[in-house]
Amino acid sequence: MDRKLYALVIDDEQQVREFVCAVLTQDGWQASQAASAEEAFAMLGDGTWAVVFCDVMLGGADGFAVLRKFKEELPETKVVLMTGHGSAAGALDATAFGAYDYLLKPFGPEELQSLSTALREQFLNRPQRLSTRRRGGSHDSDIDLIGRSHAFIEVMKQVGRVAATNLPVFLTGESGTGKELVASALHQHSGRADRTFVAVNCGAIPAELIESELFGHTRGSFTGADRDRRGLWEEADGGTVFLDEITETTPAFQVKLLRVLQEREIRRVGSNQTRRVDVRVIAASNRNVEEEVKAGRFRDDLFYRLNAVSILLPPLRERKEDIPPLAQTFADRVYSLSPAVRFSTEAVKLLERYPWPGNIRELENAVVRATAMCDGLIRVQDLPERIRNYCEESQRRNEEMISVEPEAKQDWPQLSEIEGRYVASVLEHTGGNKQAASRVLGVDRKTLDRMIKRHKIEFQRRNNNLTPQLSQTA
Repeated sequence: MDRKLYALVIDDEQQVREFVCAVLTQDGWQASQAASAEEAFAMLGDGTWAVVFCDVMLGGADGFAVLRKFKEELPETKVVLMTGHGSAAGALDATAFGAYDYLLKPFGPEELQSLSTALREQFLNRPQRLSTRRRGGSHDSDIDLIGRSHAFIEVMKQVGRVAATNLPVFLTGESGTGKELVASALHQHSGRADRTFVAVNCGAIPAELIESELFGHTRGSFTGADRDRRGLWEEADGGTVFLDEITETTPAFQVKLLRVLQEREIRRVGSNQTRRVDVRVIAASNRNVEEEVKAGRFRDDLFYRLNAVSILLPPLRERKEDIPPLAQTFADRVYSLSPAVRFSTEAVKLLERYPWPGNIRELENAVVRATAMCDGLIRVQDLPERIRNYCEESQRRNEEMISVEPEAKQDWPQLSEIEGRYVASVLEHTGGNKQAASRVLGVDRKTLDRMIKRHKIEFQRRNNNLTPQLSQTA
């Protein structure tokens, strides 16, 4: 436990380097600095680096080059990539290529200290970790993942971490949230990337044909079977099968699928012979699968077999920062103009205000229509009527609320004031324990820290307990 902890901080901004080093030094690390990737490469042999904090955008070689180099030369070193221009694809690539974390700037000392504590415990305990990650020559993602919101970046970090394993993954989320895209990303960042990826919409295949479609059939096994045919499962041998809308299958098929997953072998319809097939399975559903299990519509043993890792995709209404770049991407795909199609400020505001019950699929449909109608600039009148009407209706409701009881309205507290009081009350209930407060509030730790800072909640020690108080100037 007396071993020294060596950390290297790589950033071309001196203030960032000094800030990170100061926090790490205070937490017991021996911290060194490098202003470029090239300088860091020269320091590779200077010590046993337990952790490297590296900015993604550097003057010469970038942070991904540093990640690859350190993972090749010092595979036990934990690398944390830092960026002020975070993206979903970047988070996926970082974790898939072996980064310990993908840290979004700006970050505070508490976030760094929390990460430092976790890293120190891992280093001192020296856990054995089998690394099976693919490391290619390029870090550019070949998956079209558009997003910069915190919610989507967190999902992509999960995807990157689990991609290299052979564990089955269960994707859940509303229709149109991009489950097939994420399944494809899992495949492309796995050791099976050079093999076949097969996507199957279980809800689109008739119940009497799905077994033949997936597992194949022999000649004469049923009317119309005029020759032997191998199924999609065999097509994906060595690769990945994505079973979309798995909860739409019948109980009879679920039994056969469970056997295939357990035995890792298939039997064609009409055949007595079994065939060994190596397939990784990714399943998905837009339903609440646990409720389907309780209702008896989905087998619990199959659910547990498929649910080794569960990833919930957030709806688009919880990813509002992703709407402008997604919309621009969809517009660019319709046709190329010079200059490219652009959105008016008012149109972007309407897109961000609309709740998108159909999620990304609905957004794409709306943008494609608007692009076809516009003259190079997408205005409010080019958007579908349902989006315009929703925003007009919302504005009318707001005006009605303002016009009702104007005298009483003046005494109403602001929403931010209510939120501040509530957060302070929860923190008081947990005795200042932020982790427990995060669970009660249903937010992550970073969000809670931002709430505390926004509402200027101060902590005072009373009777050996931390008591939160709203600042009088808040």
